[in-house]
Amino acid sequence: QVQLVESGGGLVRPGGSLRLSCAASGYTFSSSYMGWFRQAPRKEREFVAAITWSGPMTLYADSVRGRFTISRDNAKNTVYLQMNSLKPEDTAVYYCAADLNRWGKSMGDYWGQGTQVTVSS
Repeated sequence: QVQLVESGGGLVRPGGSLRLSCAASGYTFSSSYMGWFRQAPRKEREFVAAITWSGPMTLYADSVRGRFTISRDNAKNTVYLQMNSLKPEDTAVYYCAADLNRWGKSMGDYWGQGTQVTVSS
């Protein structure tokens, strides 16, 4: 049974930082593409970042490039999203996604349950 469990969300002030984690189990993590998506209230879910199975290639949405960093630790079956210089418009539920064949906006074989990130003063 595939499971993706996100953690690390919370309330942070504008300009602050958070690191999200997504622990994967139930499949061969090291062979999958991993990604992060987010969904703000009354908006559709949008792509945030993705990383290839071996980690050297990453992809970011224009809105987060330069502020967010995706990384993975295959030994721990975990993918991370380091978020710096957070803005109120980053407020959303953040979802971890895994895919065996695709990466980027179209990925999504498996999904986590989401973790809330709120950026507010």
